[in-house]
Amino acid sequence: MLHAERKETILNVLQAQDIASIQELVLATGASESTVRRDLTELESENYVKRLHGGASLSKRKLEEPSIAEKESLNQEEKKAIAQWAASQINRRDCLFIDAGTTTIEMIPFLIEKEAVVVTNGIPHVPLLLEHGIQTYVTGGKAKFGTSALTGEKAAESLRGFRFDACFLGINGIDAENGLTTPDPEEAYVKKTAIALSSRRWVLADHSKTGEVSFSYVESVEQAGIITSEKIDREHLEKLRQRTEVKVVKT
Repeated sequence: MLHAERKETILNVLQAQDIASIQELVLATGASESTVRRDLTELESENYVKRLHGGASLSKRKLEEPSIAEKESLNQEEKKAIAQWAASQINRRDCLFIDAGTTTIEMIPFLIEKEAVVVTNGIPHVPLLLEHGIQTYVTGGKAKFGTSALTGEKAAESLRGFRFDACFLGINGIDAENGLTTPDPEEAYVKKTAIALSSRRWVLADHSKTGEVSFSYVESVEQAGIITSEKIDREHLEKLRQRTEVKVVKT
């Protein structure tokens, strides 16, 4: 099989099943493992695929953002473990910003004994915070279709009236060189503002977010600690640890 044909076959396999192991790609192409690895390296440099431990997946489009319903079905055990460890970093009576997102919302049941004050831009977070008796403030801003986040200048402006002991952010992309990114510039602006107003900054992200780059830059990875799971690709982990604190949570 010619070089171009192998690459096309690899992309066809990934389009059909999203993620494939090296061995699956070896069988599909009839090439050696070392040849497939070289092809994947080339495809990754062209931003077609994302290398994973033992395989690869298709790269996500930079403007693409799944809805809450789609996100909720992904990596649930990871998200809960990450959220529990994140909550363990909160001191009694801390003032917190908890970002919109399906990982950050998992923190809420672990906040009951913290007596924390929470500011959030996550519309689904509000009833759950109130249900658990947590003192809650809600930002203004434009409600974003699909993710139910409050975004934009109005949301950022309402944050400026607070100072936070810690913020806990959701994110779409974490890359050592390209930093923290998200598809929506208005949402990026809110995250950037929260980082600037917080003494401690944490990004909560399951392993699928590492090595990804979205459209809108938030901050460099040095500006926040990262909480992720043991499923993170080792190469991405080492690169990130050279730049910031990374907590790897067992799931």
